[in-house]
Amino acid sequence: MRLLAYFRMVLWAMLGIRGRSAAADDFSGVKPLALVATFLFLLLVLGLGLWGLATFAVSTLQ
Repeated sequence: MRLLAYFRMVLWAMLGIRGRSAAADDFSGVKPLALVATFLFLLLVLGLGLWGLATFAVSTLQ
């Protein structure tokens, strides 16, 4: 369950729509290394998803 909390925190931070007090509450008591690893994993998944979508779109045009 803690992993899902990290995912939620990172995704809200990426979108930038979280209030300061709520974000401060979320980020208190977290492990920085786990937070950075979660961010890098989600960034990789997002990048690969966009790359796959672009590859699919280009292949359908040919």
